[in-house]
Amino acid sequence: MGTLSLSPWVVLVLVLVGLRAPPVLSGQPNFIVILADDVGWGDLGANWAETKETPHLDQMAAEGTRFVDFHSAASTCSPSRASLLTGRLGVRNGVTHNFAISSLGGLPLNETTLAEVLREAGYSTGAIGKWHLGHHGHHHPNSRGFDYYFGIPYSHDMGCTDTPGYNLPPCPPCPRHGTAAREARKDCYTEVALPLLENVTIVQQPVELGSLVTRYAEEAARFIQRASDSGRPFFLYLALAHMHVPLTPPLPPAPGRGIYGASLSEMDALVGRIKEVADSHGKGNTLLWFAGDNGPWAQKCELAGRLGPFVGAWQRQRGGSSAKQTTWEGGHRVPALVYWPGRVPARRTSQALLSVLDIFPTLVALAGAALPPNRRFDGLDVSPVLFGWSDVGHKVLLHPNSGAAGKVGEIEALRLAQYKAFYTTGRGAMACDGSTGPAEQHQPPLIFNLERDLQEQEPLDVASREYQAVLPAISRAYTQALQDIAADNVSVADYSQDPAAIPCCSTQHVGCRCRGAPGATLHPLGEKRTPRLCL
Repeated sequence: MGTLSLSPWVVLVLVLVGLRAPPVLSGQPNFIVILADDVGWGDLGANWAETKETPHLDQMAAEGTRFVDFHSAASTCSPSRASLLTGRLGVRNGVTHNFAISSLGGLPLNETTLAEVLREAGYSTGAIGKWHLGHHGHHHPNSRGFDYYFGIPYSHDMGCTDTPGYNLPPCPPCPRHGTAAREARKDCYTEVALPLLENVTIVQQPVELGSLVTRYAEEAARFIQRASDSGRPFFLYLALAHMHVPLTPPLPPAPGRGIYGASLSEMDALVGRIKEVADSHGKGNTLLWFAGDNGPWAQKCELAGRLGPFVGAWQRQRGGSSAKQTTWEGGHRVPALVYWPGRVPARRTSQALLSVLDIFPTLVALAGAALPPNRRFDGLDVSPVLFGWSDVGHKVLLHPNSGAAGKVGEIEALRLAQYKAFYTTGRGAMACDGSTGPAEQHQPPLIFNLERDLQEQEPLDVASREYQAVLPAISRAYTQALQDIAADNVSVADYSQDPAAIPCCSTQHVGCRCRGAPGATLHPLGEKRTPRLCL
């Protein structure tokens, strides 16, 4: 048989095509999504040189791709998580603000979660950590596509514990003896102990906060091992308690690091441990995506994270926070890394405009699955950006109100290329000094050029040539976005509450405290029956 002779031009074409070819996957990849809570963009050493407490995350950045223009879909807990798991903003999926410990509802049941899509595609699915998308009835994670759940059903400051950790203001421990021992404290939950769940069973109430890191790491390793033994690909959603208050660093912090720095080191070590476990089951088989749910909680002062350059100077000059709950960059621009050896380029920094919304469509595409029909998505399949073929993300990104001025969930800011437009600013998010700033409507909008003003200090002069040139495009994008939402299949969340929905291990004991062996099953507060979660 003769040899095949190729011209130099054909060889060149084949080489170029090969450079653009998708990575060859042997079966479906595994996915680990790690979501940090209240973490600042500047809390990652790879982002901000002043941060020294994240060697494992910095190593992950060196071995993967770092995204420096990555945003949460909302700047508070429940809406951000709902958007991650649906690929849709709160104005579409119905989750516009946080759920309570007594909430009857949660993420609307007609919304399809990422876990449901991946489980249908053959994945073993697990959620570990904070849920905060409803725990009553069919809103529990086991009913939302997750085969396994281990964690706290909401934020870990939404219940008392015996070791309250560090918070501002500090909160008292759980009562142990009747009503006389109860101490009311503003912003503290003193009536019901914080529960730890394994599937529908309360395994501890109150939670021992200092043991969470170890328990989450152990349960994650067990889940990965079980999935590997089964031969199925897995999706692990690990929603950390860090860096939300209360902070519970394991040891007294070293001089100069402070409570926050010690807690940040603890989170970093946990992420490093998860990466190590994933690599031990076949390096290159697992995509690991790390991101934050929103920016730092500024009113917690020294217990809040670092914003980096995104200080929202215009708002700060008028009082109030420019971080969590706001539409300033500090509220929604978060650290993000993707690590996937042999697939995602190492030592790469991407400037693409991306969002936590993109996790859903990207993982669905990489799994070879299809997006749910009859709804529109705000997220994009950004796998070309992950693989380094492109650095183009969103043309337009919408930012909803997450508790500051205006109606929760409404689109109050918009990003178009390097321009950021604000239609509402101010009152609602408290700064460390207790100020909130005045509520202001802006028509025409405030517009900042982030390319030269990351601090959001000086909006463009409305009479300037630059403002007049960009305003029509911003106005069109804003109008088109609102029209698209109005034409969509939009859900409405149930935010009603009932004390019977509060997870309670034992109504016979103060604060629902479990006094027996671990493993009492969950039942609604106020009912005397076989203790199980009300499904």
